[in-house]
Amino acid sequence: MINTIRIAVIGYGNVGKFAVDAVKQASDMELVGVVDQASSIKGINVVNSIKDLKKVDVALICIPSRAMPQYAREVLSLGINTVDSYDIHAKIADFRKDLQAVAEQNRAVAVVSAGWDPGTDSMVRCMFEFMAPSGITYTNFGPGMSMGHSVAVKSIDGVKDALAMTIPAGAGIHRRIVYVELDQGTDFAAVENAVKTDPYFIKDETHVFQVDNVNDLKDMGHGVVMERKGVSGITHNQQLKLAMTINNPALTAQIMVAAARASLKQRPGAYTLIQIPIIDFIYGDTDEIIKKLV
Repeated sequence: MINTIRIAVIGYGNVGKFAVDAVKQASDMELVGVVDQASSIKGINVVNSIKDLKKVDVALICIPSRAMPQYAREVLSLGINTVDSYDIHAKIADFRKDLQAVAEQNRAVAVVSAGWDPGTDSMVRCMFEFMAPSGITYTNFGPGMSMGHSVAVKSIDGVKDALAMTIPAGAGIHRRIVYVELDQGTDFAAVENAVKTDPYFIKDETHVFQVDNVNDLKDMGHGVVMERKGVSGITHNQQLKLAMTINNPALTAQIMVAAARASLKQRPGAYTLIQIPIIDFIYGDTDEIIKKLV
């Protein structure tokens, strides 16, 4: 009999709220508590520090990406597995290497960038690559709200609220449309420059607009179309495609919950999703899963 996995959710923002729901729906998991200094949630144990919770197996780190590395190191040092949805693509490889030593030293497992992209889309890109080794894959996001980009804008001084929309232009090229609600007296031009020079935006065509109320514009829907045209052996014109329309934070949270399950089946260390056997993410008897899905 498999022991119930004891889960802590760190942060109760967009992803954290959906993570709580997903844990509650998982028959092999128990929500031990939520770590959030600003929230009071009916029927849930809310604490200021993960040290205030007993016997946590896995912590789901549902906070902004830029704060994840330090928090992950702190939790791993307690011997607790971590799952995050770190989404700064260019820094993921270094982030994983950084957590590797901490995780091994404390006999814990870190699952890094366990969202839908990076994350499950990364797994599909890998599949496309071995199905057609020669070729080009284009990942086109949106149109929809990017949580990571929105949070990055909200961290700029003078920004009261923000919405960053990703608009696909095709061939893996994207436009960023950013709506900002500013504190009184804030210089819009300074905010616009800060957005356009931020690492989240600097490589993309970005347009920034000031609005009176960002909440009037918010829709957490998002999507992706991933396409590869390549060669299998010497046979050309192999065309592969994945298309999804999703609720962004809900899917991210669900993938994190599956990664928490998978973390308990790995040796101590740090992993991205493409390094973990796909069956490890699914609850159930191995033979039954094979019969059902193979």
